[in-house]
Amino acid sequence: ILINVTPQETRVAVIASGVVQELHVERAANRGLVGNVYMGRVARVLPGMQSAFVEIGLERAAFLHVADIWEERGNGNGEPKVPLRPIEKILSEGQPLMVQVVKDPIGTKGARLSTQISIAGRLLVHLPQDPHIGISQRIEDEAERRQLRDRLSAVLPAEEK
Repeated sequence: ILINVTPQETRVAVIASGVVQELHVERAANRGLVGNVYMGRVARVLPGMQSAFVEIGLERAAFLHVADIWEERGNGNGEPKVPLRPIEKILSEGQPLMVQVVKDPIGTKGARLSTQISIAGRLLVHLPQDPHIGISQRIEDEAERRQLRDRLSAVLPAEEK
């Protein structure tokens, strides 16, 4: 791995046998928040809007709608629970909450959040609250997808399968 850091950008190159295999460039001017995971604190709960504002260390509090609270989104088969519990029964002011940014802040609006954490790697997507094994869509070969799924199933604890 070769790393070059300047105030304007960071470059990371993965080198194998003297040949660059991957090159990642992150520019400070284009750095967004989408995908970042934060341990936030509920600042305000708005029952009328079925939403909450969560402090995650940014200039503005971020926005969380009741539909983006993972525990309230479904019954395990992709169908939403009917009816959703009111947000004031789920969250309270001052409550710590792990969230992920799904939309960057724009203008006067804060970032949009979700409690469904999703961490994408090159080959797999880790969903801590979901027992589903996520395989990257970039892998088109069905045999390779099946092999990855089988290998991951073999090492997962029983409660995560």
